[in-house]
Amino acid sequence: MGRKILIGVAWPYVNGEKHIGQIAGAYLPPDIFARYQRMIGNDVLMVSGSDTHGTPIMLKADADGIPYGEFIDKYHGLFVDGCLAMGLTFDLYTHTDTANHWEVTQHMFTRHWETGFVYKDVQRQWYDPVAKKFLADRYVEGECPYCGYADARGDQCDNCGRIYDALELKNPRSKISGTTALEIRETEHFFLDMAKMNEPLLEWIAHGKEHWRPNVLNFTRGQLELRELRGRAITRDLDWGVTIPIGDYPDKRIYVWYDAVIGYLSAAIEWAKLSGDAEAWRQWWDADVNPDARIYNFIGKDNIPFHTIIWPGMLIGYNAGASHLNLPYDVPANEYLNLHGGKFSTSRGNVIGWNTVLAQFQPDAWRYVLTAMAPETADVEFTWQDFMDRVNNELVANWGNLVNRMLGFAYKRFEGKTPMPTALTPDDEAFLAEIKAGFDGVGALYEAVKLKAALQEARRLSQRVNQYLNDHAPWKIIGENPQRAATVVYVALQAIDWLKVIWAPVLPHASEAVHAMLGYDQPLFGRQYTEVVEDARGRHLVLRYDHRGASGVWAAGVLSPGQPLREPKPLFVKLDEAVMAEKLG
Repeated sequence: MGRKILIGVAWPYVNGEKHIGQIAGAYLPPDIFARYQRMIGNDVLMVSGSDTHGTPIMLKADADGIPYGEFIDKYHGLFVDGCLAMGLTFDLYTHTDTANHWEVTQHMFTRHWETGFVYKDVQRQWYDPVAKKFLADRYVEGECPYCGYADARGDQCDNCGRIYDALELKNPRSKISGTTALEIRETEHFFLDMAKMNEPLLEWIAHGKEHWRPNVLNFTRGQLELRELRGRAITRDLDWGVTIPIGDYPDKRIYVWYDAVIGYLSAAIEWAKLSGDAEAWRQWWDADVNPDARIYNFIGKDNIPFHTIIWPGMLIGYNAGASHLNLPYDVPANEYLNLHGGKFSTSRGNVIGWNTVLAQFQPDAWRYVLTAMAPETADVEFTWQDFMDRVNNELVANWGNLVNRMLGFAYKRFEGKTPMPTALTPDDEAFLAEIKAGFDGVGALYEAVKLKAALQEARRLSQRVNQYLNDHAPWKIIGENPQRAATVVYVALQAIDWLKVIWAPVLPHASEAVHAMLGYDQPLFGRQYTEVVEDARGRHLVLRYDHRGASGVWAAGVLSPGQPLREPKPLFVKLDEAVMAEKLG
């Protein structure tokens, strides 16, 4: 196959139903990109999983009175259901509470200890005298020391994106007891020596990053040029999470921000084991085996420092040993999709539940709208009015209407078959050349992760077919010139056949439907499925994807005249304003 492409998708906390802001920012874009890369013949491995060790999970499970394991199973399964419904084609979607992930995390920790990138020291930390607990970062909130945001988390501000030590918070308060009478006490922990990473990261960021989004590159360069990186604790006084492989620390655990990013590596290793070749992961990760592999990390903007500074720094620390791992090639971070003027937030209840709305509307309607309004370079406000307008006035009126009227006309007037054309006119040939050029034009936009622009160009090409049909009106000339009508219909069907491929990364369900209605027997894409895996930490559910057959289909094939068509059905459901009235407010 072609180039090895590893797509690592941000690991979501399993602390509730995911919301559409998260899907728009971090989960739909990598699927569109992965589908395109597979279609052009590259060997894609897309991995992620549920982050089961985050303190938001512990907080929510404690509030609900549910044991952590039971809580994780519930919301991990809910996210897998959403992935299946929306068609997110993970080669492996797993979670962090597996024996494999523990082993890989502990190996990384040990390597960092051996290479001097992890050290032990005493830390001053907030202590809640009411709960009688040290407060891990997410157990404390307060005012951001940089921008003054009132609800900043203990490790990072949602408003300005800066990372800091929790002791820098102003007016801190405990998320366990609510008390503001916090104390500062000393506790021993292990630290990642980020200061040692600063210069190597500056060297890394200075070369070959022209394809990075400006917001990502500028933020990262700005943070590194300050040369303020310092040791950051990677363990916490908790009883939930990966145990420390050095010494005897029964009441401490490796902290979530360190172990979650290791999931990109551990998931690839788990995938290899499940696929029957335990060393296959090296084709994407091992720089000594395949230095030309490309690793993409799809995230939201709040995760930029963790993926352009901390995780690459961890890899640099790992690579100071005997073996070497590939560093990220690109980190296409999106800005925020907002709701009611503020950031979507599960923990703060400002959400539109993903599973909920997938049960109410077609998955491709969501895929279309969230791509059309993707917050690639700036925050975007979601409204239900915008959702309805885009579905009805763009998706249904453009691509949906084109497919319905053309396939319906061909099916009824040409005996259920693709008509036989006569000689094409120069106008026909120029029109087909324009549509065919979309494989290069739209493809280049997919390749550059400019997914909104790719959708806009696909929509323009679809409208171009509508214009061609309006200009040549086969339904008007079929009586007096049936051969010319047949040619126009054939040309339009050929264009639709190509456009179904161009649209496929964004609208896979609709493209499969068009593919079948045009008379093809083999599907465009592969097969998603789930399985339950048994390991040393018990059973866990994984989502997998068999994409054999999806490779190399990004091509302008020839639609065979006389090919039997299947009876067409509408691709999309037009949204009724009366039905939408409650959501529209």
